[in-house]
Amino acid sequence: MLRTVSATRYVTPLREGGSVPAIIEADDGQLYVMKFIGAGQGAKALIAELIAGELARVLALPMPEIVFIQFDPMIGRSEPNPEIQDILRASAGLNLGLRYLSGSLAFDPNITPTVAQTLASHIVWFDAYVTNVDRTARNVNMLLWEENLWLIDHGACLYFHHTWTDYLARSQSNFPLIKDHVLLPLATNLAEADLTLRPQITPPIIQQIVNLIPTAWLGHEAQFTTPADHRAAYVTYLQRRLESSSQFVQEAQRVHAQFV
Repeated sequence: MLRTVSATRYVTPLREGGSVPAIIEADDGQLYVMKFIGAGQGAKALIAELIAGELARVLALPMPEIVFIQFDPMIGRSEPNPEIQDILRASAGLNLGLRYLSGSLAFDPNITPTVAQTLASHIVWFDAYVTNVDRTARNVNMLLWEENLWLIDHGACLYFHHTWTDYLARSQSNFPLIKDHVLLPLATNLAEADLTLRPQITPPIIQQIVNLIPTAWLGHEAQFTTPADHRAAYVTYLQRRLESSSQFVQEAQRVHAQFV
């Protein structure tokens, strides 16, 4: 179960990327990076953030805590930017947040100490599974905090759900965009990563994670009659993709061989 907190203070927007998240303080006294349902891709970005983030946690990858955040737009009434005000007004109700890692620094592969090959292989495997297009040198979406690497920002994962056409066939994709992954040159143990990680994502685990999606975020697709049908499609996609992990592992290995 994910905790639900209520936003009590709008601290500052983070003017990076298209989603314009913000740092907020919640009623538990903690700071969170809040992702707004009224921004960019709306609920789909939050669903991807939720599913990918909780899958990463199952695999013991370093993820900040994810929480649901109840948000009252009046909290951000002092925000001077009218475009951000529009996002705040459209985000009343339930949103998503990640624990704010105060003092963290963006991971820079050119100046940061190298990542262990096993961890790099696990992250590459995970990102290929969830089709994460946003772990590149241009946009690493990893932080260094307290001398450890942390994964953030998974809203661009699972991009199949922006159009549900042929989604089961697309679950078999070898994900050629893995070629741009910032950690791929260090991912020397991809076969081992597949053997280690794949068994950890069981059908009950997939179902439990998909069940976390709030019903209000589902049911807005023409292909699905009910939110339950919509939820079941996510489960089926994730299971089918896992069953075809050899496809994306072989593609990652093929590209990795070019770095040797």
